[in-house]
Amino acid sequence: MKRLSFVSLLMIAAVLAGVLAACAAPPAASGPQIKVDGVWGRPSPMMTNAGAFYMLISNSGTEADKLVSGQSPSCGTVELHESFKSDDGMMGMRPVTGGFIEIPAGGQAELKVGGLHVMCIDKEDDFKAGAKLPLTLNFEKSGAKTVDVDIRENE
Repeated sequence: MKRLSFVSLLMIAAVLAGVLAACAAPPAASGPQIKVDGVWGRPSPMMTNAGAFYMLISNSGTEADKLVSGQSPSCGTVELHESFKSDDGMMGMRPVTGGFIEIPAGGQAELKVGGLHVMCIDKEDDFKAGAKLPLTLNFEKSGAKTVDVDIRENE
């Protein structure tokens, strides 16, 4: 049997190292990794000036991100709002504190009825059940993400 030369052994080792490196899992992506799911809004007729959009925003990345604004051709203005309970027990809505919604690294922000939501003001469209409306969400680090809002009766 023939003995392998030192150079041949080095070449085999280098090839094996390359094969093993190719099989390794890719490194985790750095920065925020934003995903938007379950975007919906309730039906409301044109005579109603505003509507609200709800969704789940997840961030599987290593850095937090912020939802800072939005726009839609179906809305004159889009604002980020939160519901609150006043001292007299009445519910109200106001723009979010700081003007943004934080999506933590490895976490999520749930925009839901009675909590955080995206407010559509000066509606341009009738929000009829079954309709899909475009909404662009602007994130501080992840940039713009356009989603479809499903108009429906229930969550």
